[in-house]
Formats: sequence, structure tokens, C-alpha cells
Amino acid sequence: MPKEIEPSGNGLHERIAAIVERARSHVARSVNSAMVHAYWLIGREIVESEQAGLERAAYGERLVDEVAERLTARYGKGFGATNVKRMRKFYLSFPNGSAVPAELGGPGKGAALRHQFEPPEPIPEPPAEIGAAVRHLSPPVSGLFPPQLSWTHYRLLLTVNDSTSRSFYEIEAAKERWSTRELERQIASLLFERLAKSRDQERVLQLGKQGQEVSRPEDVVKDPMVLEFLALKEQPHWLERDLEQAIIDRLEDFLLELGKGFCFVARQKRLTLGDDHFYVDLVFYNRLLRAFVLLDLKLGKLTHQDLGQMQMYVRCFDEFHRTEGEGRTIGIVLCSSKNDAVVRFTLPEDNQQVVAARYQLYLPTEDELKAEVEHERAQAERHLRLESSEDSNGRSKRTD
Repeated sequence: MPKEIEPSGNGLHERIAAIVERARSHVARSVNSAMVHAYWLIGREIVESEQAGLERAAYGERLVDEVAERLTARYGKGFGATNVKRMRKFYLSFPNGSAVPAELGGPGKGAALRHQFEPPEPIPEPPAEIGAAVRHLSPPVSGLFPPQLSWTHYRLLLTVNDSTSRSFYEIEAAKERWSTRELERQIASLLFERLAKSRDQERVLQLGKQGQEVSRPEDVVKDPMVLEFLALKEQPHWLERDLEQAIIDRLEDFLLELGKGFCFVARQKRLTLGDDHFYVDLVFYNRLLRAFVLLDLKLGKLTHQDLGQMQMYVRCFDEFHRTEGEGRTIGIVLCSSKNDAVVRFTLPEDNQQVVAARYQLYLPTEDELKAEVEHERAQAERHLRLESSEDSNGRSKRTD
């Protein structure tokens, strides 16, 4: 009698399971991509029909309600008036498709792929009760949206009214493969606004077109850093180690808030200088900058001693831990409040290594952030006027 072969022998079961999982994942992505393109097409048809109506506002509402009623009767849930309006908004918000570049799966993948979502034959004229004939657009639409973003991603993106910030979030979600939960959190924490507030108009537009590019130390720092996921409340008896432990407990979320390319290295990293020992709260490594990033946590207001201490940590790390080919160590002092003048007068003018940033334990509102941006802009303008005045006085004295 032949010997029975164990199906799971030599990892056969695991290899087959891996094949099944990959196939299911591919099917899920394909279905999501098909749904996104189909909803864009539906939105396009509705918008084109509305444009043929004489009284656009009233006609549009009537058209949407009728389309929703007929689709629901034919296909069931998912085609109510709210969702159909969302499809219309989807097309209006993305009339030319995705802002994601071709290398990430956005437009420009190739003409052959773009034809697969075109109808196999012309769509018949709509019934008279729906309105005038739909003017069909000629460009093919397959490949206009990246496969890694689902309809739920785009539903979240539709909540972002500003087109520049919406493009930024779409590109970042595709590039970093954010889950819908991660995308929702980044939108709610106003990531774009926090990154944009320290940039001039040209660099803000660049954010919207390319997403976040990390090439300088200041590119990795958000101010404020929002730590609402720690679920901590401001308390008078807080200790810095409480904040540190909360970050370690939610390290994955903290890395997402830190940004691109961060890897955790150590906590309470000891630095020895002679007979004295010092401890850095958290040490990370940034793969994009190829540099260590030291993080010191401070409760309350930042002092010049805190910045001086971080300068010492950074120099020590550069001296004893940095290897050939790595970038200079970056130090971030994370505090609950800071005086920008203290930072400016404590750090050297050519400083590119030590950064002071604030943390918040709650999500800022858009109004709060706008007020803060205006405040910082006013401070920057006062600083420039002061420097200009000092230069003028210096030239006058030399002339005399």
C-alpha cells in the first residue's frame, strides 16, 4: 500500500496558503480599483447630464434622486442619493483623474491599460424623463486612479475642500500606502497645514504636486506635533517619563506622526563624557536623511538650557556614533510651549541640527492653526524689519 503523503510536508501548506492570500489580495485591489473608476464614470455622466438641464440646481437634485432610486431598485444598497451625490462630487473634485504620478500607479501608466474601463459599445441615449442626451467624453479613464487607494480613501479625500491640500493627501496616501485610518488621522490632524506653515508659497504648491520630500533636517519636523493618540490629559503631577512611556506604548502611531523614514533605535540612550553620564530620551534613525535623530521630551516651557543640552547631545553623537557617509545628527527638543525668540538667540545662526518643536495632546482646529500661522508670520516679518533696521544703522555709522 503506497505511503500516504502528508499534505503539509516540506512547507507545502504554507506555500499554497501564500498563493491564495496573494490572489485574494490582488482580487480585492482589482475590485477596489474597478469601483473607484466606475464611480468616477457615474459622476461624469451625472455632471454631463446636469449641464444639459435648463434649471441646473433644481434639475440636478431631481436627476440625482431619480438615478439613485433606479440604481437602488436594480442593484440594492450603495446607490442611495447620498452616495450618488458623492460620486458627482468625486468627478467634480477629480475632473482629470488622480494627482498621483505615474510611478506610483497614477495617470500615465500606458494607453493599453486605460481602455479596459471604457464601455464596449456606446451608452444609449437616456430616457426623455431624465433629460437631454448625455455628451460622452472621449478620453479613456482606466488607470486614472492608483490601485492602492480604495473608494473609502477617496470618500475621505472628498472632505478636503482645498485642491492643493487634497492633492497632497492623495499623493502621500498612495506613496506611503496609508490605510484609511491613517489617512483619516492625517487629515484630522491637519498634516498639510502643519507642514505648509513654515514654507513659502512656492514650496506649499510643491507640497501639493509632489507630496512631502525629505531632504533637509527641518523637513522631518512638524510644529506642533499632535499626540492625541496617546490619550493623555494635561495633569500638574506629570513626569517626563510618563510621556516617554506613553510614546513607547503607542510607538507605531508615534512613528506615523514623526513622518517619513523613521526607525526606532533606543530609549534612555546613555552618553558618557568623562565621569558624567547623560541620557537621551528617544533615539531614532531616519533612512532618507541617513542620520540619527535624537528626541528629548520637556514638560512645560522650553528653556535655553534645554537647547544647550541638546546641542551637547548632538555633538557627542556626531563624535562617537556617526559613521562615514552618514548625515549629521539631528536633535529635536519636544516641549509643550516655546518662545521663538529664545530659540533664535540660543542657537547659532547657521544651525541646521537642533530644532525646537511643540507637542499638543489634542487635535487643533483649522481656526486655531490659521491663527497660529498668522502669529508666526507676523513674528517673522517683525524679525526681518528688525534685521533690516540694524543693517541700516550699521551702514549709517560706518558712513559717518
